[in-house]
Amino acid sequence: MNLKQLEAYLWVAKLGSFSKTADRLYTTQPAISSRITNLEEELRTKLFYREAGLVRLTPDGQALMPMAEDALGAVEAMRERAGSPAEVSGLLRLGVSETIVQTWLPELLSKMRDTYPSLDVEISVDVTASLRNELVEHSLDLTILLGPISEYTVSNTQLCEYPLIWAMRPETPNSAPVKISMTEMLAYPILTFARNTRPFAEINEAFRDQTGKTPRIFPSTSLSACQRMAERGVGIGVVPRIAATPALEDGRLVEIQADWYPTPLNYTASYIADPSRPIIARIAEMAQNIAARV
Repeated sequence: MNLKQLEAYLWVAKLGSFSKTADRLYTTQPAISSRITNLEEELRTKLFYREAGLVRLTPDGQALMPMAEDALGAVEAMRERAGSPAEVSGLLRLGVSETIVQTWLPELLSKMRDTYPSLDVEISVDVTASLRNELVEHSLDLTILLGPISEYTVSNTQLCEYPLIWAMRPETPNSAPVKISMTEMLAYPILTFARNTRPFAEINEAFRDQTGKTPRIFPSTSLSACQRMAERGVGIGVVPRIAATPALEDGRLVEIQADWYPTPLNYTASYIADPSRPIIARIAEMAQNIAARV
């Protein structure tokens, strides 16, 4: 029995696929099949049912999972105890919402580089719905998104909460905040997050409830695009205060005092715990510490 066999066993169990496990472990499907077969022969039990392209755990395969997880976790802990964080290597696939990209992601990446200089990071910037799907499908290792994710396999670390504000281009330089009712806002396009996001749905519903009319919404997957359009006078932007603060301070935007505000954005670092890679949980904690200071 060796670590590669145990690693293959755990990933086949998680992904339900020999080919996906091969991609995840940067090897071939025959190599994964060989590792599982050899492990089954050594343990003298069948770990997986293989039926018409489907792979699922047998009762013995399910019962032995915690032991395999503990074994790989112990090996990783030994390596960390005997070595140093600087020796951690490999690839971390990080998915991030754009609000975080526009605020403290650079600080997190800098801290990760200083702590784990041999670690490679691949970054995907997308809306929460897409990031969640990629995490559950094991295409991402760690996500920073609007959470928490209600999935029993996912661990969520609370990060921060950012209020959303209404903002538009001021009519005159150094304008004070202006008060505009929801009915008056109907005269402007509303610049906000993409259709498959919570803010979009909340804004659309709030206008219908309070005015009886559907607003003109210009959705975008890019937070910076929403803010830029608001600065150019295209319409009223719904943006996180933390991201809009520089534009408010230098007069490119003026805040609107409204009758209603969308729910603040609640961000979590969400990941599927992997005993063989405790670094994922450590980076989630690192993100939590940085978010608390911003």
